[in-house]
Amino acid sequence: MKVRRRLVSFILINIFVSATVTGMMIYFYNQSHLADCNIALPGGTTALPGAASINVNIIGVIGVGTLTDEQVIIRNDSADPVVLTGWYLVDNKGVSYTFPQLTIFHGAKVQVHTESGSNNASDLYWGRTAPIWSSGELVVLYDAKNIARAFYRIP
Repeated sequence: MKVRRRLVSFILINIFVSATVTGMMIYFYNQSHLADCNIALPGGTTALPGAASINVNIIGVIGVGTLTDEQVIIRNDSADPVVLTGWYLVDNKGVSYTFPQLTIFHGAKVQVHTESGSNNASDLYWGRTAPIWSSGELVVLYDAKNIARAFYRIP
């Protein structure tokens, strides 16, 4: 009987410790991975509960279908600067453009041109030889952690 009580005590302690450790791991995972989610949806931005203040939006795609005019316009609507280094744009076919080292300040815009050219603080060039975008296509902006940050459906 004494052995049985001892065994039950150890089992209950094991359950308590396992539940506590699992709960702590879930809490810390959510704090480090989900706290900075902020998804911009067409027609407005929706921040997830507990989302950090990163708010970068795709505000338009112009010149669709014409290589020399085609560009995606991105704006930082966050209060603070956002480092776009390693972020990337993706089209419906999985073709992607990865941002070079770049910080975009509050209210600033950057245009990602489809054609070749020389990058500067407000104009980036993809270096493609043919247009990428088409009407009805969904443009997605991912951050360096592979979290979708903005969506834009081309009219």
